[in-house]
Amino acid sequence: MREPNQIGGDIIDSRDVIARLDWVRDEVETQKEDTDAYPDGPDEDLTDELSKLEAFVEDIRNNSGDSPEDGATLIADHYFERYAEELADDIGAIDRNASWPVNCIDWTKAASELQMDYSTVEYDGVTFWVRS
Repeated sequence: MREPNQIGGDIIDSRDVIARLDWVRDEVETQKEDTDAYPDGPDEDLTDELSKLEAFVEDIRNNSGDSPEDGATLIADHYFERYAEELADDIGAIDRNASWPVNCIDWTKAASELQMDYSTVEYDGVTFWVRS
């Protein structure tokens, strides 16, 4: 299996987290079994990542309305305001070609209102929002 990307970015699909978790778990198990190549046991960075990923997936499972295996969207806290603006555009709630009053929308407040339908989860010191 090809190594999936490490977890990071503004928007993450939980299925990518699951793919990374599966790969790291398999790699740690392989290293545990291959005592010739890994006489000191599995790589410590990988075992740390495994613990973090397992906790992250459990956090998603407990706080999301969607199963992590089915694909929950995780939005980084620092990106949520931009996400709210893009979502409003995607669903046709605003006309991007209009100037006033679209350019006067308080996107901080709009994002805050949208967050009422979301919960937070944490991964490696970063807060993500996931739809509850």
